[in-house]
Amino acid sequence: MENAKGRVFKYGDNVDTDVIIPARYLNSSDPAELATHCMEDIDKDFVKNVSKGDIIVATKNFGCGSSREHAPISIKAAGVSVVIAETFARIFYRNCINIGLPIIECAEASKEIAAGDEVEVDFNTGMIKDLTTGKEYKGQAFPPFMQKIIDAEGLINYINAK
Repeated sequence: MENAKGRVFKYGDNVDTDVIIPARYLNSSDPAELATHCMEDIDKDFVKNVSKGDIIVATKNFGCGSSREHAPISIKAAGVSVVIAETFARIFYRNCINIGLPIIECAEASKEIAAGDEVEVDFNTGMIKDLTTGKEYKGQAFPPFMQKIIDAEGLINYINAK
């Protein structure tokens, strides 16, 4: 797996799937269309400001709410390279792996990294480096089987390649 490097968009606790991708847009399953509405109910300027490779950092329980895959799909399609949070809702966590969106749990990083910081993540070791402050954090590295699913851009592609 390659490393991720990007600018941080920071959010707090309990960012639910309804603010990640509002229900009014669920009539589409097109990733590009979903990306145009990603985070708009919590951060109306997100889609205007996000660049390929950027990183979302949040605190507790990111992705709570409904179990729809539209939420992680919209984040990935918007160009986000990884989501770092103290904790994730379990179904959201699994949906991220299934669609190939890397996510890392790290309490210290989720609290200390600030919006706008430049951050680099090494997926093989789980190391998170805040290039703005110079601080490093130890997140959870992905087990090899999960790295293969993410590298394949999701579970379906991974299975089809087998």
